[in-house]
Amino acid sequence: MGKQIFLNICKIPLLLLFLYMFICSLDILSSAFQLAGGKVAGDIFKDNAVLSNPVAGLVVGILVTVLVQSSSTSTSIVVSLVSSGLLDVGSAIPIIMGSNIGTSVTNTIVALMQAGEREQFKRAFAGATVHDCFNWLSVLVLLPLEAITGMMRLTSEVVVESFNIVTGENGPELLKVITEPLTKRIIQLDKTVIVGIATGQEVLRNKSLIKVWCQTWILVSNISVCLQMKIFHVLTLSKCTHLFVETELSDLAVGLILLASSLLVLCTCLLLLVKFLNSLLQGQVAKAIQKIINTDFPFPFGWLTGYLAILVGAGMTFVVQSSSVFTSAITPLIGIGVISIERAYPLTLGSNIGTTATAILAALASPGDKLAAAFQVALCHFIFNVLGILLWYPVPLSRLPIRMARFLGERTAKYRWFAVLYLILCFLLLPSIVFALSMAGWQVVVSICVPCVAVLLCIVVVNRLQLQKPHLLPWWLQTWDHLPLWMHSLKPMDKIITRVTLCCRETRNNDQRRTSPEDLPQLTECEAEKNLVPLAQNSPALIYSFETETGAVFDSLNGKSSRL
Repeated sequence: MGKQIFLNICKIPLLLLFLYMFICSLDILSSAFQLAGGKVAGDIFKDNAVLSNPVAGLVVGILVTVLVQSSSTSTSIVVSLVSSGLLDVGSAIPIIMGSNIGTSVTNTIVALMQAGEREQFKRAFAGATVHDCFNWLSVLVLLPLEAITGMMRLTSEVVVESFNIVTGENGPELLKVITEPLTKRIIQLDKTVIVGIATGQEVLRNKSLIKVWCQTWILVSNISVCLQMKIFHVLTLSKCTHLFVETELSDLAVGLILLASSLLVLCTCLLLLVKFLNSLLQGQVAKAIQKIINTDFPFPFGWLTGYLAILVGAGMTFVVQSSSVFTSAITPLIGIGVISIERAYPLTLGSNIGTTATAILAALASPGDKLAAAFQVALCHFIFNVLGILLWYPVPLSRLPIRMARFLGERTAKYRWFAVLYLILCFLLLPSIVFALSMAGWQVVVSICVPCVAVLLCIVVVNRLQLQKPHLLPWWLQTWDHLPLWMHSLKPMDKIITRVTLCCRETRNNDQRRTSPEDLPQLTECEAEKNLVPLAQNSPALIYSFETETGAVFDSLNGKSSRL
């Protein structure tokens, strides 16, 4: 018993180390995406005529945030465009909504790392996608409302005009104090290049995002004639000390190198974190922690528990200065069952509030000419998240994101390829299609998207009635069995993907097993006859196993692989 306690105590420093490396790898991953797609993101923001379309602005916010993996970067670009007069606040609000959706892709990618164990993957993916579902549902309601009424723009204008806002100091960067000593040794970026390209400064197009010269403060002492020593700070330029400061590689090459290495570290740290957490949180310890985290307050104060979780999520996000880091950190805990999805939902909503509070503090530190625009944009972001919480949390029946996330988790556990399809569809393919339609005008978008959304809602309602009250439906809607299988099931697609996987595996196995005649042992006729007789006498049965989910096919002879 004492030995087990000692081993568990020794695991805690390793757990903290892996968590630190996990957070640093998220920072490097964001830098890698910015190197690979930052200038493309800047080009996307250049067409201000397109951004005046609310739907196009929403899609641009999603795509740019997915490209640079940082909502703060996309928000800073929007602030620069608004303060320079190239974009008005009304057009900036849909982009902010899109950045809110795009930033949730990080924890969904993190959930993919737990695909090895089915139940863990089911819980982790549901816990990650509850953030996506909340953001998408909030946008579906609030974007048309904002386009018609301008509610958030008018509210933020009243607040900005009511207060005498002055430029302040930078907000606290609590987590960066710990992570920057490592991340700054690996890569440092000049994010003003992306902002400059977005604002039309063509001279920056050929400039690298990799920072070469860094600003540093040094202490200078001066002894006067009266022997009085004065110490003051002087800002100087010195060469940066990160790994790629002298590189001759392109930004894209460096970005791909950092992308591969950061994903490798991210996956390794996440797998080790899950392994250590599973070994630490066993038996009575796990039950006690689950009970503390997931239990509500006693009656009649049980309804306050969720709101306390929102405050905790906001506070933790304010400390780590990133909603992506916080939601990605709790995703493994959801996967191993320590945090339930019902508790993760208010924590995620709180992280949305926490990241907007950080943005407001950052806006208050803006220069005088950008202060009002930066504060108004950050305030619109805050109002959007607060309205989303009021829509999808206070009433238990309105908590649709939880039910949607559970459905996605069940589908992903059954068909694991569905997770990759979901990522491609929701964060790349669907936004790209909508963006292409928006180029033809808002009339085209409305005429195509509104019927599609209406049909989707009707299908959802019919599915719910089929499960709960089928007698209310006509006979031809009580089941979908009369339709072709591909219209109401993923099994046909699963068979196709399984066949493709099988073909690839069989080809690879055949290449590995193919040997030249010179490599085979040369047997005499007597030796061949001696070896073949026992094989014929003890002919084993061929065991064939087919697993639909993983596409695994293997042949074995008495449980051992055949080398014939």
